[in-house]
Amino acid sequence: MMSVLFFTAMLSGCGSILSGTGPYSSAIRDGGGPETDLPYKVIDLSPLNVNEYSRKAPMPPSAKVSKTGSTTIKLIPGDVMKIMISDSAEGGVFAPLASGGTVFDNVRVSSEGTITLPYAGTVNVRGNTLAQVDKAIRKELKGSVATDPQVHSELVGDLSGSVLVAGAVKAPGRFSSLQGPLTILDAINMAGGPLMEPHLINVVVRNGKQAYTVNYEDVLEGGNKQVAPRSEIIVERARQRFVAMGSVKDPGLKDLPARNPSLLEVLGSVGGLDETKADPQGVFVFRVNPEPKAGEPAAEVFRLDMRKPESIFLARAFQVHPEDAVYVTNAPVYEWNKIISPIVQTIVLGRTINRL
Repeated sequence: MMSVLFFTAMLSGCGSILSGTGPYSSAIRDGGGPETDLPYKVIDLSPLNVNEYSRKAPMPPSAKVSKTGSTTIKLIPGDVMKIMISDSAEGGVFAPLASGGTVFDNVRVSSEGTITLPYAGTVNVRGNTLAQVDKAIRKELKGSVATDPQVHSELVGDLSGSVLVAGAVKAPGRFSSLQGPLTILDAINMAGGPLMEPHLINVVVRNGKQAYTVNYEDVLEGGNKQVAPRSEIIVERARQRFVAMGSVKDPGLKDLPARNPSLLEVLGSVGGLDETKADPQGVFVFRVNPEPKAGEPAAEVFRLDMRKPESIFLARAFQVHPEDAVYVTNAPVYEWNKIISPIVQTIVLGRTINRL
């Protein structure tokens, strides 16, 4: 009597015993009709149709290099300059040019956009170039304290000409362009380089007038560009991910192993199929088409029978897209064991109790 009660209890919980991580293989192949909430079509991958979904051949290396030109730097508060003033007249307040003139180090532009120099007083330099600063100082000095003043200024702390790099880099910060114009690669390399693989990185560049986003791998392949002074470069994670479900060894949300990975690479990145429970004939890739053609379903489900030797080549050719879901169903024998195991355990337990 006791064994019957145990047997009945186990059967009543059969739904939880047979629960899995997703639909069964037969349900996937039979479903997807127009009456479903999200119609989809099932595509059995074969040598006849795999070319339509295969990876594109890699482009040859680009010979293109970034164009760099001179940039006009206009001063802003916080910039630091070194200013040399000389006078051709002997015995003047400023040393002659032959002896190196009179040098004023670390002249900082104030929050009001001005600098203060002896004899010249306060000079407004906000928005000026260095040449305009030299001209403004000469104007203040000529005829009053200097006969023929010569002025030369240079930046030593260029907030106005620097580039900010933030995000997924090893050493984020602000970097100077005193040694010459900076490109995207220059700035990111000065920040220690990215923390992730190139295809997993997007670079956002903004300069106050425009903003654009480029994949870091595209930058490496010839898309490098010069960045304007005071630009901000944000290195962020690209959404190059897929979901692995079902009978794989390491399911979960994963980064794509390459820019345009094959199904074989993706399965390898999650440890492959779980041999203890996977159905090699039930390897599926679920894909939502954001722009379906007229009359076509909004989703596609690709099926691959890994029992066939040619499927290794098909998996190597088939490209997995970002946001795809790779799902491997359980083998029928594994599902059968989920039913049989609790029944056998119940019978054995019942016999043991009856003997007591």
